[in-house]
Amino acid sequence: MLSAEDIAGLRGVLESGKKPRVMFAASAGQMAGQLGQVVELAEPAEGEFILVRFGRDELGFAPVDLMMPPKKAPAQRAAAEPAAEVRAEKAEPVLEGPPLLPDPPKQTIRAMETSVEKVVAPRKPAKVKAPAELTVTLTCQEGQWTVQAARGTKVVAKPQAVRAPEALAMVALLDVPAVKDAVEELVSSARAAAEEEAERLRAQLAEVEARLAELPSV
Repeated sequence: MLSAEDIAGLRGVLESGKKPRVMFAASAGQMAGQLGQVVELAEPAEGEFILVRFGRDELGFAPVDLMMPPKKAPAQRAAAEPAAEVRAEKAEPVLEGPPLLPDPPKQTIRAMETSVEKVVAPRKPAKVKAPAELTVTLTCQEGQWTVQAARGTKVVAKPQAVRAPEALAMVALLDVPAVKDAVEELVSSARAAAEEEAERLRAQLAEVEARLAELPSV
């Protein structure tokens, strides 16, 4: 252990600007027999008031934990310690940079592939809505022909009059015998009615002309 005289001597060396060396005693544990540098003596001198640098650490020790090193040991130990520190630093270099990431699990890779397939897969073309059906209606009522057109429920052409020959030409384009026969029957009935009306009008005209002939001229 350090005596009062040893501590006084260490204090004098510190005041001169130097860092005296001490050896760790058996009570210091694993550091026993190794050297350290005294960097400060705290006041008051009680407890672990001796601050010793060992390697990169500065630790407080009591006088019982330290002793003065042998006179020949300091140079040898001082030269050995830095070399050991250099070897340790070279043996375990510190690598800078981001930590390496572990490989993703296979399930994650499969999920990523599935997502890529969903994104890359072409979309099916949207169905084009078919236009509404166009309906053309040809109507004959009381001998008068009309035609109209509608697209779905929307009327695109209101009923318009059509002459009988044009109506017959439209029906002829359909090439449907049943429709053609029905139209011919309507036309025949209309013709008979028209002839009957013409005959009636001719008779009335003859009667009017006879009355006109009986009247004396002025």
